Amino acid sequence: MTDAGADPGAGRLTLTLGPVLFLWSEERWRDFYFRIADEADLDAVVIGETVCSKREHFHARAMDEVAERLTRAGKTVRLASLALVTAPRERKSVQRLAAQERFAVEIGELSAVPRLRGRPFAVGPMVNVYNAATAEVLAKLGATTICLPPELPLASLERICAQAPRVGIEVFAFGKVPLAISARCAHARFRGLTKDTCQFICGEDPDGVAVDTLDGQRFLALNGVQTVSGTCHVALDDIDGLRRAGVRGLRLSPQSCDMVAVAQIFRAVSERRLEAAVGRRRLAEIYPDVPFSNGFLHGRPGRELVAAGQAQ
Repeated sequence: MTDAGADPGAGRLTLTLGPVLFLWSEERWRDFYFRIADEADLDAVVIGETVCSKREHFHARAMDEVAERLTRAGKTVRLASLALVTAPRERKSVQRLAAQERFAVEIGELSAVPRLRGRPFAVGPMVNVYNAATAEVLAKLGATTICLPPELPLASLERICAQAPRVGIEVFAFGKVPLAISARCAHARFRGLTKDTCQFICGEDPDGVAVDTLDGQRFLALNGVQTVSGTCHVALDDIDGLRRAGVRGLRLSPQSCDMVAVAQIFRAVSERRLEAAVGRRRLAEIYPDVPFSNGFLHGRPGRELVAAGQAQ
């Protein structure tokens, strides 16, 4: 992470891998992170369940092993908390997470903050931090890093970075954008089931199930109780602008593609060893058949892609 007083145009951007948002089998989840530990050029990795508490047991047995492997590989490990807490078992989940003191916690919602008893923590992109005043409040409570909501435009990011210099600002840079979360499960309903009898049907869609408009346009994707974008947000063309705005880190969200290669591309572009357009073409080979977008950063519809030099 760069020093807050350093030239934001010259600082090194950190790369963080966010938690897997989708339901993957224990073996796939564990092996994914083992490879990330051994091969990916990343500064920090967030692990844990943020979407649905019913999924937690799928990777609970592998959590300690994965965290240890990542730590030995030199990655900073953060443990993610749920983004929606509505039931007693979910409150207990947050309590257990806050009780451990080895790893920093990345909060998915605000009820986790008092349980951390003033310890430093990170803030995930599902927490509504839309202005510098909110970022400053969280910083006073112990936040050291905030991944801002992905729908914020660059102008807002710049103001938050300038007016809340005590906290490191991270920006969602790759992946299907987490847009909303609900107490109901539209994914189960889509498959003719209910949330209580879901049979973990979301595991059959490891990148979410596509929801198109009536005229066939890629629109959204359902991921259990969460709604994500139908496009993959790619901020490669915006890295220099984000750096000038004072952003200190980029977040990559795991998708069903080669995330080691994705991290390599983002690292190379962020260090100006690779042109953004070339990196985007390589990403299209790694993650084919999924449209790219970055419209939110430019104050446009999120599904749009604004290449370098096209912003208005």
